[in-house]
Amino acid sequence: MANKLKVTLVKSPIGNVPKNRKTVEALGLRKMHQTVELPDNAAVRGMVRHVAHLVKVEEA
Repeated sequence: MANKLKVTLVKSPIGNVPKNRKTVEALGLRKMHQTVELPDNAAVRGMVRHVAHLVKVEEA
């Protein structure tokens, strides 16, 4: 298992419930197709699971 996850915003959070928009923002994603590297831990994986329909995840 890798130590980092690459998370990319592939769909806009506009029109989604506010909780999903806040989760995307908390992951550090501000713009479409922006990629961030995050630590691979349970908290981040849980956040990614909630917005899985908006992001693409790769192990880095």
